[in-house]
Amino acid sequence: MGSVSAWNAGCFGRRLVPVGCTRFPHECNVSAITRCPSSVREKRGAAESPLRQDGVSVTTYRDSSMSPEIVKDLAPSGTLRAAINMANFLLVTGRTTNGDPDGVSPDMARELARRLGVGVELLPYASPGEIADDAGTGAWDIGNIGAEPKRAEKIDFTAAYCEIQATYLVPAGSPFESIADVDRPGTRIAVSARSAYDLWLERNIKHAELVRSSGIDASFELFVSEGLDALAGLRPRLTADVENLPGARILEGQFAAVQQAIGCTRGRDAGAAFLREFVEETKASGFVAALIEKHGVTGRLSVAPPAR
Repeated sequence: MGSVSAWNAGCFGRRLVPVGCTRFPHECNVSAITRCPSSVREKRGAAESPLRQDGVSVTTYRDSSMSPEIVKDLAPSGTLRAAINMANFLLVTGRTTNGDPDGVSPDMARELARRLGVGVELLPYASPGEIADDAGTGAWDIGNIGAEPKRAEKIDFTAAYCEIQATYLVPAGSPFESIADVDRPGTRIAVSARSAYDLWLERNIKHAELVRSSGIDASFELFVSEGLDALAGLRPRLTADVENLPGARILEGQFAAVQQAIGCTRGRDAGAAFLREFVEETKASGFVAALIEKHGVTGRLSVAPPAR
């Protein structure tokens, strides 16, 4: 199900205080620049940050005042088990050399584990609906999926750490000119079942019919084969799909912003509060923005605004 990365200390315990910083090292942000001989990094590679260049790592440290209750809530086994939605091609952009999921979402889980001071196990799921189904069963400790009210009945979500526009693709000759035009009687919309935008459409569409399929690829095939009126999806994916359909268009604007968040099972209040702080700090510090750049999804994935 994925490799387990252990927490290590050693040379990673020394911080270099930023130039001009008037605070003591322990008062600075939890992320610090450290240098370490490459031979030691190879032995202790699990302690490295996913962001590194020329032997310089952005390394995080477990807070010595970390409440045991937080660790118990988020990693009761001593390893953070993170459910990863493999269907989101923007958040999971590939695999590591040892076969683990790689991308913005897996790297967020790795960073969280480093801050907790525990190992991490990445659990790949074929769809976000399957992650939601396993909420409360003990199958995972955190789930990296879109925050939706229906899912929130069992999952305690953070605010979003990134957002993706959801909109419609329409075929050649379509009379639709705006997002609002699509929701009318007789319109059939192809959509990937139980995706975050499907759940949004289910709550908000008043007149059109949702025609569901199992997965993003299947929704495109259904749209084409059945001659449906619109295909709902994430704008970056629709941008690729439209190239294969002469005359097709993507409507301007968005019907929703799919918000990618992190959640844990309800009832783990200390862990949930820590997750919320973690997400807000990683957005404010530029960590999420750096992951977006690192994984080549700049312009397709956006850092979410601060929580209100």
